[in-house]
Amino acid sequence: MSSQRTIVAAPPRPQLRKRLRELSIWLFAAPLLVFLLLPLLAMVLRLDWRHFWTNLLSNGVLQAVSLSFITTMIATALTVTLGTPLALGLARREFRGRIVIDTLIDLPMILPPSVAGIALLIAFGRRGMIGGPLADLGIQIAFTQVAVIMAQCFVAAPYYVKSATAGFRSIDRELEQAAALDGANRWQVLRMITIPLAWPVLLGGAVMSWARALGEFGATIIFAGNLPGRTQTMPLAIYLGFERDLNLALTLAVILLVISFAALALVKGVLHQRIGV
Repeated sequence: MSSQRTIVAAPPRPQLRKRLRELSIWLFAAPLLVFLLLPLLAMVLRLDWRHFWTNLLSNGVLQAVSLSFITTMIATALTVTLGTPLALGLARREFRGRIVIDTLIDLPMILPPSVAGIALLIAFGRRGMIGGPLADLGIQIAFTQVAVIMAQCFVAAPYYVKSATAGFRSIDRELEQAAALDGANRWQVLRMITIPLAWPVLLGGAVMSWARALGEFGATIIFAGNLPGRTQTMPLAIYLGFERDLNLALTLAVILLVISFAALALVKGVLHQRIGV
């Protein structure tokens, strides 16, 4: 009987080198990924889940959660309403000073939140540039829920404006011009062509802006204070709860973690569907 030899072909060298390169990349990336994941995992594991619902349904937590959702929804609605025309103007027009305006929009994203809070307080506080005359009329802004909304708008609006500007720029202008040639006015072109084509990016920007407003802390505590049931949002309640009840602070922190993750997943899912990859 003649024996047959089974020869297993070795993988081609280029393919092996490619796999080794990919493996080396992930080995170098692993420390940073672990560093980003570990604190979040530690927070979730540290939470006493037996008292999660008790803490969640406590009066202080419910007030902070409800206030956060109400103020952030108002802030997001104002951002979308006022930010859409601004984004459209930046996307469609070239003019002198455009770089200055674009830089001013970016500035709140890199400013320390405490600086944003001081700026708002100096402008709209009881003795501020605008707040002073309003106080003489009996209108107070600082340390009210209006101040909470203004602080959230200040730090979160740039996320929507930048995203919306990119979305409007990505639209083929020939489609808008064709609609105009067919007799559509500017409002009809905007309503029937521009916004429907840009809506995934607009939605993504609105969600990111809402999530940023939900997590706002520094500007809010300086400009609006930390008054339970009045101006105390979820991040402020976490700060106060950390000093009094760690498990209560962890409960709010985990809630914010889940909401932030869901918001990011929604944005990425919408954009993923838009580009079709």
